[in-house]
Amino acid sequence: MELVSILEVLNAEAARDSVQQLVVGAVVQHDDKVLLLQRPEEDFMGGIFELPSGKVEAGEALDAALIREVKEESGLDVAAIRDYLGSFDYTSGSGKKSRQFNFAVDVAASGPIELQEHDAYTWTALVEEPPVTDAVKNVLSKYRKLRS
Repeated sequence: MELVSILEVLNAEAARDSVQQLVVGAVVQHDDKVLLLQRPEEDFMGGIFELPSGKVEAGEALDAALIREVKEESGLDVAAIRDYLGSFDYTSGSGKKSRQFNFAVDVAASGPIELQEHDAYTWTALVEEPPVTDAVKNVLSKYRKLRS
């Protein structure tokens, strides 16, 4: 299924499930490592590592939001959106039912990383046990299976 069709289905499913906030996340890989960003301690879920991710703005397409969020959070430019890696639901810090849609992306260059909203970043090897939530571990597991 092509990306546009997938995005339409994802939006329809979120509306059907009464999801209040759409979020996009990116698995950015370079040299068999993936980029993880550390949330500031004072934030919701402070201190955890996560994928570059963020809220979809009203009227914004999921793919456009993904490209924008990767740029805002890491300074990297998305060259291609490759694979849909699934979603997970959670309750946001403001209490909204949220759904994060995750995609594998290629970037034009792997650096420099320019953090705007996070305290630190790491490139984590795919064979390591990453310091992330179980939901993100599942996304990375699916990504590893697609690559093998």
